[in-house]
Amino acid sequence: MDEAIIKVEGGKGGDGAVSFRREKHVERGGPDGGDGGNGGSVIIKSTINKNTLIDFRYKRVFRAGKGENGRNKKRTGKSGENLIIEVPVGTCIYDKQTDELIADLKFPEQYVIVAAGGKGGKGNARFATSTLQVPKISEKGVLGESKTLKLVLKILADVGLVGYPNVGKSTLISKISSAKVEIADYPFTTLNPNLGVVKYKDGNSFVVADIPGLIEGSHEGKGLGDQFLRHIERCEAIVHIVDISGLERNDPVGDYYVIRNELKNFSPILSRKKEIIVANKIDLLDKRELETRLKDFQLRTGKKITPISAYTGENVEILLNKMWDLIKEEKLEYLNLLAKKLKAQEKTKIKIEPVKFEPDLYFKMSVIKWEDGTFEIIGDSIDKLLSRYDIYQRDSRILILKTLEKNGLNKLLLNAGVKEGDTVYIGDFAFEYIP
Repeated sequence: MDEAIIKVEGGKGGDGAVSFRREKHVERGGPDGGDGGNGGSVIIKSTINKNTLIDFRYKRVFRAGKGENGRNKKRTGKSGENLIIEVPVGTCIYDKQTDELIADLKFPEQYVIVAAGGKGGKGNARFATSTLQVPKISEKGVLGESKTLKLVLKILADVGLVGYPNVGKSTLISKISSAKVEIADYPFTTLNPNLGVVKYKDGNSFVVADIPGLIEGSHEGKGLGDQFLRHIERCEAIVHIVDISGLERNDPVGDYYVIRNELKNFSPILSRKKEIIVANKIDLLDKRELETRLKDFQLRTGKKITPISAYTGENVEILLNKMWDLIKEEKLEYLNLLAKKLKAQEKTKIKIEPVKFEPDLYFKMSVIKWEDGTFEIIGDSIDKLLSRYDIYQRDSRILILKTLEKNGLNKLLLNAGVKEGDTVYIGDFAFEYIP
């Protein structure tokens, strides 16, 4: 699996507590309700221990822990547990709703916060003033962020092997690395990209990817190529293999241009990548016929071609040297950058800002008449107010009503025809209207 849709939710912040000090010989202890703990956050981390998104086939919803409610003696509730989701290096994270790229995890041990937890609510100890010495009011915790994400894995390989089915890509990768791949004489034997690590000279190594399924029309969904073309976007160079023998494919020049066209139509980036053209299966031709076919290819394309036999290993060492020369500058630069990033990450700690939320001070609202004598006050800002304060707490209710009155509540009710004794709902709380 190289694509997955998941939902992530930060934990809700804990509610603040309403509590009063109770001690022997202290008749009227002051307010001592503590704040709620912050909700946990969802964090995505890249790791080299995974190479597919198979973990997300059955589990698609990920929730961080909720913050605990505040307690007496001004004790703050425990913060919710963060949830860390591991994905393979090379994973791109997109917002499913907007298609915005949130992060491209090109290095191991990279972290990104995808859903922050909500901030804990204040306890009643925070609301004590000279005029309100016994506050029976607290804040509710804020909800954490909620997002639907699209995860797309683009393989992190240095070299991508491309070409028509059965030109010898799988045979070559099995020859130059320890990759265990299925090899057979029928098209589409390889159904998934294969990765192989090539151990080169002087302790150097690089990763080669066998990209299967490319045929004419791949960029439009024919064959398997449209599923795998994006994996080549990461590669520094392309090794384009053609069958020079004529046994499976009888027009190597035509095949070459068809695949080049598919790369270009999928993404202009692919058509600009460094390239080595390889003529495979030279073991099936005599020397004179091989020279004729190689010369014909070079005359018709104007490009150099490297003859090899992936089966016997002839000239494969020459090909490896050419691969390394093509990518070594970028490979060594990547390794230096990786070492610096890992060193820097050892010293840094993740700082997570919880989701904060304050109700609107000034807003518009409207009145709905449900039936004679029954009305409801509605508005987005009212919903925000009710999500922050518990209308069933007396002092919270007074704060809500004062806020509404500042925004013209009484005038609005009179204009709507509300009379004394009518029932007015705010949320699910019913009031008797008294002018």
